[in-house]
Amino acid sequence: MELEHHGQDVIKAIDADIASGKIEVYTDEKLKSLSVFKIFESNVKDDRLLYGPGDLGEVYAISLAQTIGAYSLVTDVIKQGGPYMSLLQFDDCDVMPFTFADILILRYLFDFADDSQTITDFDSVNAASDLYWSFRSQISKFINRFFMDPYKQEEKEWMQNLVTERSIKVKSKFNDMKKLL
Repeated sequence: MELEHHGQDVIKAIDADIASGKIEVYTDEKLKSLSVFKIFESNVKDDRLLYGPGDLGEVYAISLAQTIGAYSLVTDVIKQGGPYMSLLQFDDCDVMPFTFADILILRYLFDFADDSQTITDFDSVNAASDLYWSFRSQISKFINRFFMDPYKQEEKEWMQNLVTERSIKVKSKFNDMKKLL
């Protein structure tokens, strides 16, 4: 539904990723075949109590992530009391939320895109979604969350492990990015 309302231009790319197996679609039928549909329904019922009616898409996404044991969830809803902030703050939730800016920054840190492409992609998504975010502020939030003052210590440890495993020169990467901003 989100794509139909906010991203007609990317539906073909997503359909191609589905066809190639990069994205797996979960339907009620698939959840029934995995014998987890009742668990999903129970998660939806519990999660709906936490969020407003405008967050129904996120409720389904969070419930699915909980049901299938997904490690992360990408969302565009970052308001106080919303799914993103709740997932950051709930101690008993194992799903790590990301914004599109987080994903672009991770892609940059992992050398899947350079600094210029990352900024261009951020500007493109930001303009299309009418979020009016500043990339500089999103980088600051990312650094604070994963390096300075995390909501969860596990997230900081996760990032430290990635940086070590991939030999990422974080300070240098962010300095290069800031020069272009």
